[in-house]
Amino acid sequence: MAIPMGRDVLDEELGIRLDALCAMLHEESFTTTAAEKAGEELARLGYLGHLGLRCTSEVLGKGLHALPEFQPVDRYSERIALLVGALASGFLKANTESVLAQQESLQKSLLKAVRDANWNLKESEARFNEVVTSSTNGVLIADLEGRLLRTNAAVGDILGYAQEELVGTELADLIEPGFAEMLREAMKELLGGGAERIRQSQRMLRKDGDAARLTLTASLLRGADDEPSHFVVVVEDGTELELLQSELKRQALHDVLTGLPNRQYFTTQLETTLRKADPEHGVTIFHLDLDAFGMVCNSFGGRVAERLLQHVAQRLTVLLASEKAMVARFDGDEFGVLLENKATTPDIGTIMRSINDDLLLEPTFLDGHGLAVSVSAGVVHRPPADAEPVDVLRAADTALRRAKVRRRGQWEVFHAGQDAEDHRDHAVAMAMPSAWENGEITVRYRPIVRLVDGEVSGVEAVWHWERPDAGTLGHDRCAELAEATGLVLPLGEWLMRVAGGQSAWWRQRGQLDRALVVRLTAHQSTDADLVSRVVSVLEETGLTPADLAVSMPAEVLLVTDAADNLGTLADMGVHMGLDDFGLGPLDPSAVSDLPVKSVRVARSLVERRSPYVTALMPIVRGAGVTVAVDGIGSAEQASWWRAAGADFATGPHFGVAVEPGDFLKRLEDR
Repeated sequence: MAIPMGRDVLDEELGIRLDALCAMLHEESFTTTAAEKAGEELARLGYLGHLGLRCTSEVLGKGLHALPEFQPVDRYSERIALLVGALASGFLKANTESVLAQQESLQKSLLKAVRDANWNLKESEARFNEVVTSSTNGVLIADLEGRLLRTNAAVGDILGYAQEELVGTELADLIEPGFAEMLREAMKELLGGGAERIRQSQRMLRKDGDAARLTLTASLLRGADDEPSHFVVVVEDGTELELLQSELKRQALHDVLTGLPNRQYFTTQLETTLRKADPEHGVTIFHLDLDAFGMVCNSFGGRVAERLLQHVAQRLTVLLASEKAMVARFDGDEFGVLLENKATTPDIGTIMRSINDDLLLEPTFLDGHGLAVSVSAGVVHRPPADAEPVDVLRAADTALRRAKVRRRGQWEVFHAGQDAEDHRDHAVAMAMPSAWENGEITVRYRPIVRLVDGEVSGVEAVWHWERPDAGTLGHDRCAELAEATGLVLPLGEWLMRVAGGQSAWWRQRGQLDRALVVRLTAHQSTDADLVSRVVSVLEETGLTPADLAVSMPAEVLLVTDAADNLGTLADMGVHMGLDDFGLGPLDPSAVSDLPVKSVRVARSLVERRSPYVTALMPIVRGAGVTVAVDGIGSAEQASWWRAAGADFATGPHFGVAVEPGDFLKRLEDR
């Protein structure tokens, strides 16, 4: 057996042996014993056959004479000849011993194989007998004419016969008339080699004359000469099998936890329902998702979460009991509803309102915890009869994801035009990394203005994507696309680094010493490495924490990581703010509970001049927090918000985002 080694290792091993041979030739008391031993070791390496030995002998015989250390030739020629001969002798001796040892091992292995085969044969026969005896299925052994030679007890239980009563009986005589010929034809096919095994649903006659619905599986037993010797027929009670198959089918198509149909069953039923739906009213598909289900799991554990899913399944079934509807559980906290509409079916809004009112206004108590949840939904209303189920479900999922972008408990109806728009958005998002690499995405700057006197109090850094032949994308659109692709973390750090360097450059030249403002997305705000990214930017650019203002979306503060990041950065001295303020019920408490220095009112509320936000102004300012408004497009709008109590503003009225040079020029022109 060869010792495994690579080429380099083998070369090194042969080099060592060559050095040893050369050393032998220089010894005063030269003997061939060591050379023979070297030949034996060479054989044991396993990499040298008889042709290799001949080649080795020729190389050594000629090569050693040519080496300077073995000059003059006549002094070493005899030793070299003796050494080569001894090396070959040792190699042949070891090789012969190895061959003999292998032959002896092979002989022992063959003897053991014969003994094992005999033992295995006896063991196999005993095992076969045990299987036949103990099997719950009936087993019949018949000769090639079809006469029964042996049966097990299970056959007697199935047909009502004693085992001895069946021996000698024709198998075909136990088959109900009209079915026997089918069995005879199958057995002929087995004998003719047309099949190795046949399986039939049959009717066998019980002793009391009744017919039993059974499944027969027949095959041939062959002798040592491979010739057929007997038939083996296995009888399975079809009644129990049908019940088992029915139960397995039910389990395969239903959710174990809730007992509702699963996605597979729902999809199959959807295909059938689409084809036979009422053309006037059609069908409606709801893809429901429990809001904040992950929070329930994390807070109360898996047992409570599972019981909540069971509760929701029951309530959905009850709420839709008056309609022709299938309620199914998809995956995790997702449910599906297939509603066959009729003239009296409520509209989508009414159905969703009844579901959310039931789940929210009537909390359920699980293990001592009162839980109330809402659901969001994606809806496909009256899809075409020839629509593919997979496309309908994909559309419902798309609408659900769009609904969940907004607040909890919302629903969205799928529209084909929006789907096409989503596809275009995905294509743009996929092009974003290469656009960044090619320099199409840049950092631009816009002023943050103090409303009381119009002075620039800060500089906000934003993304700007100049797409060749496809228009321009601003910061908010870039942020949305970067969030969708996961590019937002490296792209966001790059923005801070570029803007931080620009701000430091302005400060060094005495051109601009205003605070640098950076808005974060939800993903950035919850990034575990956010603090280290900010620290790295500050160290690299030379800015101090007081020179930097960072804002987060208010809605992410419910996430522990975001709140921790906000607190850590505030402790460092970074000015921390909240964006999209006023959209959440917990936003007012955030300004007093967290180290926030400013809030920026959501643009939609700014445009509506929301009285809710103006009512919050005294509370916010009383907590020592300044208020900024975004999207100011006119002097009249700026004046209104100044009177309402806002401190700072951004928007087209004060200047759009521009390149660094243009920003300084506009600042000088003010």
